[in-house]
Amino acid sequence: MSGFVLDNSVSMRWLLESSKKADQQYAETVLKSLLNEEAIVPNLWHLEASNVLLSAEKRLDIEAVESERFIAQLENLPIITDTLTSHQAFNRTMVLSRIYKLSSYDASYLELAIREGLPLATLDKDLIKAAKSSEIPIYLK
Repeated sequence: MSGFVLDNSVSMRWLLESSKKADQQYAETVLKSLLNEEAIVPNLWHLEASNVLLSAEKRLDIEAVESERFIAQLENLPIITDTLTSHQAFNRTMVLSRIYKLSSYDASYLELAIREGLPLATLDKDLIKAAKSSEIPIYLK
């Protein structure tokens, strides 16, 4: 597969803007790249996205209708769900979590990038550091 692994830290910036201008610009550039590229996400990405959106609703940053509209937009993007993420959880993902001191959620993005040989689109500082140590390029950087 060509394309890149898409971390939730990037995709959520498409609705919930960052106060960091460089982070917001990066997220928007990644979104524009989906006109020509496909992204792949671990199968937990949907749960992570839902959790972020529900938290934003609870903080009254957005309304439920905005979440629903955003989800519809996400579903129309060329984002493929990896079906093997859970099969890696108790071995490769845990090993990467231990080595790089990442949550198992973050390590699942790294594991997927390594397994597929794809760059990783992320704004997470610890995940960027782990990717670089694993010789995984950061998408569009």
